Amino acid sequence: MPSNEQRRAAAKRKLERQLANRAERARKRKQLTIAGSALGVVVVIAAVTGVYFLTRGGESADTASNASQTPDASLSSTPGAAPPPPAAAKPASVNCTYRDSAEPASKPVQKPRAEGIQTGDGNSSLSISVDSNQGPLGLTLNNAESPCTVNSFASLAGQGYFDGTNCHRLTQGEGLKVLQCGDPTGTGTGGPGYEFDNEYPTDQFAPNDPALQQPISYGRGVLAMANAGPGTNGSQFFIVYGDSMLPPNYTIFGTVDEGGLATLDKIAGQGQDESNGPGDGKPTQPVTLNSVRID
Repeated sequence: MPSNEQRRAAAKRKLERQLANRAERARKRKQLTIAGSALGVVVVIAAVTGVYFLTRGGESADTASNASQTPDASLSSTPGAAPPPPAAAKPASVNCTYRDSAEPASKPVQKPRAEGIQTGDGNSSLSISVDSNQGPLGLTLNNAESPCTVNSFASLAGQGYFDGTNCHRLTQGEGLKVLQCGDPTGTGTGGPGYEFDNEYPTDQFAPNDPALQQPISYGRGVLAMANAGPGTNGSQFFIVYGDSMLPPNYTIFGTVDEGGLATLDKIAGQGQDESNGPGDGKPTQPVTLNSVRID
């Protein structure tokens, strides 16, 4: 028969094993919780910011646009997402800041002029004609809401920066239907050697407003800038061919006309190669911007 001392020793060893098993189970639960949380974050980020992180090595989803102060014809309502907020009026002229980017220009180009950019009267919009190998794309740029973005785009177009470049990304997933262009390298990593800040609708929110993380409707026909995060706009842009949902961190600076939408539908109908994942890749048939000209 075991002595009292032996029974106490056995009970102690049993307790130690129980405590060790509890600690191991708690550790595993914590790991699973962290893994699940991380997976959830990845899914959310992929859903709402996919436009950008695959655009320019980032130049994001990054990657929609509105040509009027009220979200009507150019912004169809996407279920579950609010339309962009009305745009506050800008001064009659603004100054812009175009900073050198970390990467050099992918194609020789000069920075745009930065001072005295007019926003009103006859300067509130700008018409652009895009000739592509898949058909025409008529763009109307909204200078009244995003003047520094329009000024940059017009400058690049005037210098032939977009001519002969390929659109490198087509998304066909639920909630994100865009064609992305504007990178002379065709890889999603190129830019003009400078960068600038977001404008509408980002500038309608305080910098730390939680609403900046909530998706809004980027409607069919919208033209917007891709980016790699705040203040990293360059040359890459995307056109929305089907109502999409994105956080308001992508500058809306114009719309595409009905003829352009027909061209986009044709491109989308040809599909993409899913090189970035399901529903996301390069257009199956090359989309080349032969020329981009100010009307």
